Amino acid sequence: MSQKTYILENLGCANCAAKIEKRINELPGVDEAVITFATKQLRLTADDPDRYIKQMEAIARSVEPDIRITERRQRESGVHTRQEDICNHGEHHHHDDHCGCSEHHHHDDHCNCGEHHHHDNHCTCDKDHHHDNHCTCGEDHNHHESSTPHDNKEFISILSGAALFIIGQLLPDSIPLPLTLVIFLLAYLILGWNVLQKAVSGFRNGQIFDENFLMSIATIGAFLIQEYPEAVGVMLFFRIGEYFEHKAVEKSRSSIMKAIDMRPETVNLIKGDSYITVPAEDVVPGQIILVRAGDRIPLDGTLIEGITRIDTSAVTGEPVPVSAAPGDALVSGCLNLTGIIKMRVDKPLEDSMVSRILECVENAAAGKPKMERFITRFSRIYTPIVVVAAAFTAIVPSIITGEWSYWIYTALTFLVISCPCALVLSVPLAFFSGIGAGSSKGILFKNGLSLEAIKNIRTIVMDKTGTITKGTFEVVEIIPLDSAYTRTDLVSLFASCEMTSNHPIASSILAHAKEDSIPYFQPETTEELAGRGIHALLFGKELLCGNKKLMEQFHIDCSRLVDANYGTEVILAVDGTLAGIIHIEDTIKQESAEAIRQIHQMGLHTAMLTGDSEENAIAIAQKTGIKTVHSRLLPEDKLTVLQKIRSQKGAVMFIGDGINDAPVLAGADVGAAMGNGADAAIEAADVVFMNKNLMSVPQAIEISRAAILAAKQNVIFALIVKAFVLIFGFLKYANMWFAVFADSGVALICVLNSIRVLYRFRDK
Repeated sequence: MSQKTYILENLGCANCAAKIEKRINELPGVDEAVITFATKQLRLTADDPDRYIKQMEAIARSVEPDIRITERRQRESGVHTRQEDICNHGEHHHHDDHCGCSEHHHHDDHCNCGEHHHHDNHCTCDKDHHHDNHCTCGEDHNHHESSTPHDNKEFISILSGAALFIIGQLLPDSIPLPLTLVIFLLAYLILGWNVLQKAVSGFRNGQIFDENFLMSIATIGAFLIQEYPEAVGVMLFFRIGEYFEHKAVEKSRSSIMKAIDMRPETVNLIKGDSYITVPAEDVVPGQIILVRAGDRIPLDGTLIEGITRIDTSAVTGEPVPVSAAPGDALVSGCLNLTGIIKMRVDKPLEDSMVSRILECVENAAAGKPKMERFITRFSRIYTPIVVVAAAFTAIVPSIITGEWSYWIYTALTFLVISCPCALVLSVPLAFFSGIGAGSSKGILFKNGLSLEAIKNIRTIVMDKTGTITKGTFEVVEIIPLDSAYTRTDLVSLFASCEMTSNHPIASSILAHAKEDSIPYFQPETTEELAGRGIHALLFGKELLCGNKKLMEQFHIDCSRLVDANYGTEVILAVDGTLAGIIHIEDTIKQESAEAIRQIHQMGLHTAMLTGDSEENAIAIAQKTGIKTVHSRLLPEDKLTVLQKIRSQKGAVMFIGDGINDAPVLAGADVGAAMGNGADAAIEAADVVFMNKNLMSVPQAIEISRAAILAAKQNVIFALIVKAFVLIFGFLKYANMWFAVFADSGVALICVLNSIRVLYRFRDK
């Protein structure tokens, strides 16, 4: 079995997507087919997926005639490749650069249009285009959904039909009925011709519960009972609602993809003293590219020339820019803020961070939550039930009362309201907005199920090292025990002893000495005693640097020592006498206490699992506010403790970053990995926090709750409105206009409510 992704071009209906998915899954040999309406992607798992393309396209077109299935591939840049010289004074000489204003630009000159032209790629907006895919005109030149000829045709037909409808309404009563009928019929055909065509096509393919078919039956029925203005007005309102719903969905898709798809179209490839603009997918590792100030880092690589500041917020959510100098790793998607730099490409486009983030988000959107699956199943019975109710309403009350015209009209209203589009559309778009919002904050949800599962979490269980703490040791206190030595003297002696060791404690002492510019010296002899410390000879003096066991081994009097409450003590003895102590701690992250406080405010319990000593673990818990501590745990013990916590407290989220955390991450209800962790831990996790910041935990919970709340609001709102229109229609208080609002109008409101989740957190 292999999996392949296809694009369903012109997919405009969420309910249709559900129908197509169901029928493709019924094809012999297909293991699984998943259609993601939010991204228009079809993921097919089968032997040789390509052999099903014609069958899938036939199925798709039987439901929605305009659909085309194409293979997903790297975007085609279609950009004119040109060469530019790089002068010593930093100017860029264009050899073949014509922007939309028809001026020829040498040396990045300002043309008569008053705009500065960098790599404008023949854009006609007359603005300065940096390679972050966003020009200063505010338009997105990769993802922007511009008006198409189809959109223009739709708008013209709606406008023409509306004009005729208004004329028909304004005609005086003295005008003969045939002329009025002709005007309304002409308006109806202009507005409803495509709807009627789709209805006929759907009927031929057995789609009797298709919204186009039901709308056609309802409006034709209105004509037959001589409700001409009603028939045309309802079709007009339906078309307007459908038009704006389509626009809103496309805008929502565009906004979400704009937040997550940072893949570049082109890069500036260095060739000698000049560079050429080439498609990003053509660049291979080892090649050198130029990145201007204001451009996004297009591919993962290493800075080799230039100094700059990098804004990493688009990838990690971290708002504070970081400095970058030659030798530093550069991650694609980050923004080069200040200087022109050259970088060596280390990974091709498909393996770079921008592609990995996009793939992760698309995978998340394809992993449908339980709520979406339930609504899809519900929609399959909802429409037939309402249609049966419409038939009952048309016949039974008419026989009893004799008011055939009224009850048929009421039944037609039921038909209009029977389409489940608002229901089917509302849930996936809300979840996709949540996934997009998370990605903009450096939180990657692996699938919709992960996003949904967070709402059931009752306890947040955390590993200590690298999650609550930084995972790096730091010197926090220096205590002289002999008046002959100052703090500076002690640091110098400690560093001299530790300079040949690769232990993390040694590294922290050396880092402290370098930071304070304290000199240290190479000992004459050095012996490292495993589990104890260093025995060295420096300037004729015998130095012991280590723990109590080392001191006891060399019979040093340690009666003056008091056990530390937290952290690690490194003791120094000179010529058999205690000289001083350095206190080293794995420091707590600055945000840990606030993150845990917010978690508690959300009504959740917190627990910490660590292999560290009980004293250290309790000290960290007291400083951060963690409620439950489990210390001295071996890796295999953590999973056992986690299962015990789950049985006592309910569903758990585990947060870790080490390779030994992978089993616990996989065993938790929701596993979350810090982005600086081991690959195995990230692979096993359901959520990845790219920014390594514990504040991402309450943010992820908040995003999950907001997305689920929006989905529930959409479903409840749609059902309530539809129920009210059904009831009021039966009681003679509602008409087809209300029914159209309950269909297209409600769908539009649900779309806007869903996208609100993205904007709420993106701008936060």
